Amino acid sequence: MFVSLARFTCRRSKLVLYLSGVLLVMAGALGGGVIKELSAGGFVDNSTESAKTAQVMDDRFRAGAPDLVLLVSDERGVDSPAVAAAGARLTERVADEPGVEQAASYWSLGKAAPLRAEDGRQALLMARISGDEDQVQNTFKRLESHYQHRAEGLDIRVGGNALADKEMSETTEKDLVKIEAVTFPVLLVVMLFVFRSVVAALVPLMVSGLTILSVLLVIRILTLFTEVSALASNVTTGLGLGLAIDYSLILIKRYREERGRGSETDQAIATTLRTAGRTVLFSAVTVTLALGALLVFPFYFLRSFAYAGIPTALLAAFVSLTFLPALLKALDHRIEKGRVLRRRTPEAEDGSGSGEGFWHRLATGVMRFPLPVAGAVTALLLLLGAPFLDLRLSLPDERVLPAESQARQVGSDIRDGFRAQETQALNVVLDRTPGPGDRNVAPYAERLSKLGDVSRVDSEAGTFADGRLVQRPSDLSKRFGSGHSTYLSVVPSHQSLSEEGRALVQDIRDLPAPYPVQVGGPAAELTDSIDSMNARLPVALAVIAASSFTVLFLFTGSLLLPLKALILNCLSLSATLGVLVWGFQDGHLEGVVGDFVVTDSITWTVPVLLFCIAFGLSMDYEVFLLSRIKEEYDRTGDNVTSVARGLERTGSMITAAAVLIAIVFLGFLISGIVYLKAIGIGLALAVLMDATLVRGTLVPAFMRLVGKGNWWAPKPLRALHAKVGLREK
Repeated sequence: MFVSLARFTCRRSKLVLYLSGVLLVMAGALGGGVIKELSAGGFVDNSTESAKTAQVMDDRFRAGAPDLVLLVSDERGVDSPAVAAAGARLTERVADEPGVEQAASYWSLGKAAPLRAEDGRQALLMARISGDEDQVQNTFKRLESHYQHRAEGLDIRVGGNALADKEMSETTEKDLVKIEAVTFPVLLVVMLFVFRSVVAALVPLMVSGLTILSVLLVIRILTLFTEVSALASNVTTGLGLGLAIDYSLILIKRYREERGRGSETDQAIATTLRTAGRTVLFSAVTVTLALGALLVFPFYFLRSFAYAGIPTALLAAFVSLTFLPALLKALDHRIEKGRVLRRRTPEAEDGSGSGEGFWHRLATGVMRFPLPVAGAVTALLLLLGAPFLDLRLSLPDERVLPAESQARQVGSDIRDGFRAQETQALNVVLDRTPGPGDRNVAPYAERLSKLGDVSRVDSEAGTFADGRLVQRPSDLSKRFGSGHSTYLSVVPSHQSLSEEGRALVQDIRDLPAPYPVQVGGPAAELTDSIDSMNARLPVALAVIAASSFTVLFLFTGSLLLPLKALILNCLSLSATLGVLVWGFQDGHLEGVVGDFVVTDSITWTVPVLLFCIAFGLSMDYEVFLLSRIKEEYDRTGDNVTSVARGLERTGSMITAAAVLIAIVFLGFLISGIVYLKAIGIGLALAVLMDATLVRGTLVPAFMRLVGKGNWWAPKPLRALHAKVGLREK
């Protein structure tokens, strides 16, 4: 297959380049505006109790978590007659807006104290917008222009979830442009050192440009059939850029080796695709399988990275195996134009070169003292991973946005100036309630108000706090009843998206109730999302482990080496996650990687997303290394020599690939979105640790300790590997 592909790309190089140009233009035209079609949500499992409760709240009560929050200010005080009258008019005006289901404020709710700031100069107006995410955004954009700055003579600042989602999408789009503008020049400079000529350094950027635009086109097509997260475009674009450069590096390095041995262009390309091309293909398959594990989760935020990431890996390989060979054919010897550094003569393919470079010496040195080296490095990784034991997870809110974000600023002012978390209330729905006169509601509301971290409970039976009735039912209380159902609004006294908030949800669900209960709201969504993720996590891990084990067995014919790879990858990834907890959850990187709000938690999707992507990239490097070690072992039968020579042949390439892809992911630090910074730092750290500490020390130490046992497999599996095993020929 690879020889036939090489012949085609060489004979029809102009046709391949022409078709690639057409694809480039078409992808740029159709996929360029994809950001506007992406969504900012996707963190909720629609099959959970909290999601069903939200639907019930919408269908029966036309109520729920507010999408629009207006922070109303006036120096005269919100209780002055003029301001109170203006506030009442403003509330009625918002309630009458098309698309608004419900609006309530400090003034419409009988001057509810929690909706009034402690200084008396600010009050809240909250509104719920009907429709799905796209409809909410369309309505919000219209409302924002009506109420921004001033209305009814009052100073107004707009906030809430709808604004946070809007700013999330806008920030994502701007970040993507900034990241690419900064990353590409840096990559070009580094690649001049890696490829040692201007033309050779430009080739991977051309491959990555075609890959990225093709990915954006695929994402655009995907949006016609399913929701795709806005963050998927950033991460998959970075992944596409990194993989395209990695694959280009592998292919160009092998092509140069063949040319250095005197092969003609066509023969060099054929050998390159037959050997390194095979590795590139199965590397892409490895990344694809790891990303495929994200499909088991019922959250479109996570699934989006599989929808977009799988085509990214496959397209990076496709472009590298078609466009790149055609470009090499067209360039011929001009690939060496613009030489900036003297290139060493490549080591002979048969392993007859001296092999006494840095990586050979490192491997040999490690294998002299395998136990002390393995023990020291393992201890370091465990130390780095220790903070991971204190991992606390949360849903993202406006605090993940940059400091200049209005949603973040308004949210911060509300948290600082108001006593209770009005916008974070839990909704407790009771079914089969006979009607407003039901006497079971009041005792239940009273018991709810006695729970820790509850500020108050609003119900059709009145308002309760600390186990007593503080406000009798009024006409406004009727909104809590609908037919044979009623709901209670439980306002927490602490931040809802926290461990305390999750504990409160469990306390409510455990509290005896007079009727069947459903609990919804932000804290319930967080609780159910984490539970849903944990329930499916074993399946995702099994998919990753089984697929990775299979691919490595096909490359090595060993049962022990795949097991070793799984253990070492988990060890290095736990160290990465530990650093993230220390840096972002505990706040030690605040100011170092840019401004962000320290929330004592990490967005709950970050660890699982990091694990799947980083695991795929780690196995990518494992394939590169073990395929060459296996080749040497088959030739010499010497375990120590094969490890040293295999690392010598791949060490510099793997390290260069890791540095280049790390630069891509470190570009995410430019983003104003906190969890995108965390993903960037995590992926960069994971690939760098894997390429240095793991591949440079733990792999040779482990293989030296195990010796010939590295290559053990039962006789039936050895026979199977002889028939279907993957090897460079």
